[in-house]
Amino acid sequence: KIIKSSVAENNYHKIYKELLVFCSNDLSSFYFDIRKDTLYCDSPKSNNRKSTRTVLDLLFNYLVTWFAPILCFTTEEVRKSRFPEINNSVHEMEFLETKDEWNNSKLFEKWENIRSIRKVVTGAIELERKEKRIGSSLEAKPIVFVSNADYIDLLRNIDLPEIFITSQAELRSEEGPKNAFTLDDISDVSVICEIAEGNKCNRSWKILPEVGTDNDYPDLSLRDANVMREIDAKGY
Repeated sequence: KIIKSSVAENNYHKIYKELLVFCSNDLSSFYFDIRKDTLYCDSPKSNNRKSTRTVLDLLFNYLVTWFAPILCFTTEEVRKSRFPEINNSVHEMEFLETKDEWNNSKLFEKWENIRSIRKVVTGAIELERKEKRIGSSLEAKPIVFVSNADYIDLLRNIDLPEIFITSQAELRSEEGPKNAFTLDDISDVSVICEIAEGNKCNRSWKILPEVGTDNDYPDLSLRDANVMREIDAKGY
């Protein structure tokens, strides 16, 4: 709605600002960052990977039309690069409608809170990197102390290493120690950043105790070993 109304008003600066924030904050530094492992390393048959590709397809089709009024030639080239068989121009397309059920305030609030918690974890990891105790975030094992019962409920069924982009993570429902990393605006969460235990998977780069336990693929995690077994069998 904002994009449509801004085009009608010839307010292209507003379109640019909205899309910049969306692409930078929501996509690049959050969704894309988290989903890289799924896209690169999960099985081609994985539902997580398939659903991610579906989301990326939707994003492409929405973004190419949203950007068309301000990136006229670029969006034309991008669309024809992906769909060379299509003859019509991107500028002949109408903006895609967004479904009402996508406007889910409870789901938005849930993920805003998860992102707030993740912000504390990321801060703790960055401090460890600054002190040269770790290089990549995959070398970290954050111990996350949460004293807010609502936050605990949010995180119970979440794949924490995936969200934090770490190899391992641990959640504790208690106050953190005095030396734990905290942020002033998120008082219920504190983090102690430990070093991940185990060996490095040569495919996903995750550090896990299980790496080395698969006889066929001793340099891979069990997930990656199973995927490579599938790929080798299918000849992908």
